[in-house]
Amino acid sequence: MEILSDRPDLAMVDVSGVQRAINIGLLEGESVTPGDWILIHVGFALSKIDEAEAKAALDFLESIGQAYEDEIEALRESMIEEV
Repeated sequence: MEILSDRPDLAMVDVSGVQRAINIGLLEGESVTPGDWILIHVGFALSKIDEAEAKAALDFLESIGQAYEDEIEALRESMIEEV
């Protein structure tokens, strides 16, 4: 959704309706802009992916049912603490 102006290593993202900040430091050297699809794990952006790959990943996660719901709830409750 947006790169945080005061923390260029963080971006606000929307994952299935949950909005939160993630660390994009691992994508250093890549151009990241609002609207990009990003593979995220435990609050870190791992790689840019295309929309088809993002849809396939979301379809798979949604197909595993409660485990996916548990992950979304964990994401909803998590946050990056500022140092």
